[in-house]
Amino acid sequence: MKNTMTAKSLFLSFFLFLSFSGILHAQKVFSAENAWEADVKVYVTEHEYEADLLVHKVDHAYEAKGNKGLWYFTTRKWEADKVIFFVEKAWEADLKICFVKEAYQAGWKKREKMYLMY
Repeated sequence: MKNTMTAKSLFLSFFLFLSFSGILHAQKVFSAENAWEADVKVYVTEHEYEADLLVHKVDHAYEAKGNKGLWYFTTRKWEADKVIFFVEKAWEADLKICFVKEAYQAGWKKREKMYLMY
């Protein structure tokens, strides 16, 4: 009986950890109109080699799990995990991104910047 309860407790803990880790690191973003509203200032590069992160825009929020560069743009600020502001100059940015066409292309080029999107 005790082993069964321990196994159930362990399984439940593991399940909750996996569930919440996906939620906490989801990439639902809102594009702010003012820099002071943003958690992260973002510059969009023309070339992949210039970027810290390659980003693929997804159509549904459930596709934007993990800190992998799969972004879902929300229309409401309160729904977003991160509020971003697009800057005009690269030197103004905390994070440089390049948009890619396919989801498999998305990902971090400079892992030291990953903390910005947690």
